[in-house]
Order: sequence, then structure tokens, then C-alpha cells
Amino acid sequence: MSQARILAFAGSTRKASLNKQLIAAAAKAAERAGAKVTLIDLADFPMPIFDQDYEAEHGMPENAQKLKQLFIEHNALLVASPEYNSSVSAVLKNAIDWVSRRAKGEPMKAAFLGKTAAIMAASPGGLGGIRGLVHLRSILQNIGVLVMPDQITLSEAHTVFDDDGTLNNERKQASIDALTEELVETVRKLQG
Repeated sequence: MSQARILAFAGSTRKASLNKQLIAAAAKAAERAGAKVTLIDLADFPMPIFDQDYEAEHGMPENAQKLKQLFIEHNALLVASPEYNSSVSAVLKNAIDWVSRRAKGEPMKAAFLGKTAAIMAASPGGLGGIRGLVHLRSILQNIGVLVMPDQITLSEAHTVFDDDGTLNNERKQASIDALTEELVETVRKLQG
């Protein structure tokens, strides 16, 4: 059976992001489930806001090309998305927009088609980022990604991580473990 190769990232560039802490915990869980995980930080891929005029004049930015290549090399995504005004962050949407661009001779949405994703969110608020996940699920599904039905939300997330970033909530860790195991198993079956 094929090994799940998971690209994991948070939709935040903030150093102390709760979603970066969540994605780190989820990446470790996916590795324990047998996946090969590449954990990246979108802050390492700065790029301009997507604009077709910019693209026509300058082409795809180098960092967008590097990020797209990472998407192509992996068969699954693990995404922790902060909720900004009931939706996804601008940096996450911009990354998706650039990565979705078609290169000459390439099928449309080549970096997304055939991918499976698990999504999650952490928030200091009471809803745990669930409103933003509705939008993220819709975006990913519309570009050809199979999004796992279950998702993780961490409400009052500022209280569930130790100073070293370790998740200290056993129930939430068990949920993360179950979701990542399901993602890994789904990818294995689909890649067969």
C-alpha cells in the first residue's frame, strides 16, 4: 500500500499562532499513524496578493512555484486554519490561489486534484474557528480536494497548549489522533 505523504501547514504567519501549535501536534500524530509529513510555515513563502495582471507581466513568483511543487509532491494536506472575520485568512487564500494556477501543458488544478485533506482550527474564542472551516472546506472541495468529513476545532485554544507548545488536552489529542489516522488510512486506500 502507498504511504501517505502529507503536506502540513497553518494558515497563519504569526510566530505565536495557536494554529501553528495545532498543526505541529497534528503532524506528529500523522507521523505516528505512519505518514511521511512535511511541516511547512507559510511565512517562509512570502508572495504578492494574487493578481492576473501581475502574473501576466511577471509570471508565477518563485515562492509560489516552490509551494506549488510541494503540493504536487504530496498526496494529502493537513491544514490548520485560523478564523478571520468568520472566514479563512488572507495568507491561506492567497497561497491556495497561487498554487491553483495552471502551468503550460499541465492539467487544471494539478496541485489539488486527487488530494485528500483534513482540516482543523484553533481559536481563543468559544467556537474554535468552525465558521472559517466551512469556507475552507468549500474552497478545497471546489478545486478537487476530497476533504475528510470530520474536522477538529479547538475553542479557548490559548488554554490547551503548554509553554513548549504541547497539547495538554487528552480528549482533543485523541480526536486529532483519530482524524490523522483516518486521513492516513484513506490516502493509503485511494492510492492503493
